[in-house]
Amino acid sequence: MASPLITARRMIITPAGSPTRVVSPGYVRVVDGVIAEAGEGRPNATPDADLPDGLLAPGLVDLQVNGFFGHDMVDADEAGWRTVVSRLPETGVTAFLPTFITAPVGTQAAALQRARDLLPGLPDGTRVLGVHLEGPFLSEKRKGAHNAEYLTDPAPGAIKTLLETGLVKLVTLAPERDGALDAVRTLTEAGVLVSVGHSDATAAQTKAAADAGARMVTHIFNAQTGVHHRDPGVAVQALIDDRLSPGLILDLHHVAPEVAELVFRAAAGRVVLVTDAAASAGMPPGTYELGGEPITMPEQGPPLRADGTIAGSGLRLDEAVGNAIGLGIDTAAAVDAATRVPADLIGRPDLGRITPGAAADLVWLGPGHRALATWVNGQKLFGGGS
Repeated sequence: MASPLITARRMIITPAGSPTRVVSPGYVRVVDGVIAEAGEGRPNATPDADLPDGLLAPGLVDLQVNGFFGHDMVDADEAGWRTVVSRLPETGVTAFLPTFITAPVGTQAAALQRARDLLPGLPDGTRVLGVHLEGPFLSEKRKGAHNAEYLTDPAPGAIKTLLETGLVKLVTLAPERDGALDAVRTLTEAGVLVSVGHSDATAAQTKAAADAGARMVTHIFNAQTGVHHRDPGVAVQALIDDRLSPGLILDLHHVAPEVAELVFRAAAGRVVLVTDAAASAGMPPGTYELGGEPITMPEQGPPLRADGTIAGSGLRLDEAVGNAIGLGIDTAAAVDAATRVPADLIGRPDLGRITPGAAADLVWLGPGHRALATWVNGQKLFGGGS
């Protein structure tokens, strides 16, 4: 039985029961798509791949991808899904949650059914972990790029309809809406990760959502109440509540560098780097769609709606990791925020780490932290390297 061996000058490792750390050098041996050995040093064997520079890291896990490479996931056809799944390894992402933004519940349910039917026919590529529903249970006051016409309360019947396909793994909602706390409990009991987002909630209301089972905050500081010394909001609770993992769009446009550093310092070990990528990601400047609405990708900065509202991002997750490291964030902490932390949140402890028994999902990040090669289940799906 073949046991491919990869050696690297620098490597991220998560030993059982120990924190994630950087080792130099390091090695990984893969058997049947699973990591059989991982450690520090160089084994007495000729490697199948020797990575002379950069960093070998776990495959990146993105919990918020609205679209990429010209395709909006909510209404993409099979060809669009095939493109995204087969090309996301170029960005170092080996597992993701396609994200469907606000639409009528019936429209979202139909989109979930289409996704369920086409998933079995997708090619080898980035794992689809389920679907993230970002809405329609959001605040009109904090709607961002979402269509206010379709925002609604999370009635029990709506929740039941959306759960029928079994694909929903993450739901972003505003906990101040009528029935929201009951919805958090129902979703949590169904094994769905609940995230507070697009919300006008107070810190106390956000705490109540965490008490009910919410475990994440969607793109902290964006489209939510923030930090005020007499009127604390969602962002404050996200930073101080150890039960909550703040998602962070680290494109240096959605959140200022100093604020991103604050998030990493205040919520150490809990930050989740996400892209919130729109269909314009990976594409030249032009007009694209997000949730059926036109958005414009400029020469610089994130995509925008016609009224100037930021509409997702053009960010790559490997770029977000590089941005974090560029801000002085510890390398292991920056990588953890795009690997182990999101994998654990979504209930996939077999992903997001280099340790024996984990899936052999790996990415070789070059000196500039761009993906140079990507493996899923030990199979190289992108890049060079011998």
